[in-house]
Amino acid sequence: MADWNLRSTRREWDDWLGIFLGILIALAPWIVEEDGNSPVVVNAAVAGILIMVLAEADLVKFRRWIEVCQLALGVWVAASPFIFDYAASGSLRLIHIIAGVAIAALSLLELRERGPEPE
Repeated sequence: MADWNLRSTRREWDDWLGIFLGILIALAPWIVEEDGNSPVVVNAAVAGILIMVLAEADLVKFRRWIEVCQLALGVWVAASPFIFDYAASGSLRLIHIIAGVAIAALSLLELRERGPEPE
């Protein structure tokens, strides 16, 4: 039987999923055609781009601070509908909550599985 040691193998699927979710978060206001509220659009664009850049950096080399930043951004994106008062906005709210929770969950999963940062 194969020995599956997730701590010693480098998985990339979660980083690629993070890149995709970052793009989705950034483009969500235009996808659902709710781009009239400029603070929401700027927040989505900045958060999405930061998530995407951090996921790309994580592809190069795992660093705990990258995952911690992605965790914080995921929580921020999930909370954004309530902070920027578009919680009743339907599709955009749903995309941001689901994508933010997914980013936070992926970060927690990788932090848990990878353990302490390698020397």
